[in-house]
Amino acid sequence: MMGRCLQALRRFGKDESGSVIMLEFVIMVPLVFSTFLMSVELGIYSVRHMFLDRGMDIAVRYVRLNSDDENITHQFLKDMICDNAGFLEDCGNTLKLEMAKVDPRNFGALDPEPRCIDLSQPPEPDQGLNLGEEHELMLLRACVKFRPVFPTTGLGKALEKDGTGRVRMTSIAAYVLEPS
Repeated sequence: MMGRCLQALRRFGKDESGSVIMLEFVIMVPLVFSTFLMSVELGIYSVRHMFLDRGMDIAVRYVRLNSDDENITHQFLKDMICDNAGFLEDCGNTLKLEMAKVDPRNFGALDPEPRCIDLSQPPEPDQGLNLGEEHELMLLRACVKFRPVFPTTGLGKALEKDGTGRVRMTSIAAYVLEPS
């Protein structure tokens, strides 16, 4: 019985009839699989970004319509964004907000490098928010950090990571305060 099995294995090893297909399989499967992993990563990134944008839109709408509310603080806006952006993991600890007044006639953009939280570094104190005056154009930028689903392949490997392996995502919203 054992001899027959060994003889069958030797015949199978010497047979070269499927070697052409095997070569295509070895080349194509990793390409197709890595493309699949990259598309899953991009889909999850897009969903996270959509939820961050939704949270920003709801928070900015609240600020715009309730500009005389004295309870609007940095922490209040962070909590509001995180409550309305349900798909972001550890949002309260990884979200950082920046707010700037902008002159529409002499537009000066925000700093191109967003200020984000790096959990591997000591925390920086939150800056106070200036909600602006009536009819002023204000920009609010949020930066949140998250862990990629597949950090070692495709898109997850290409994204810039911080010391804890997290990737940043930003969202910007503009508003003008309504007159009281």
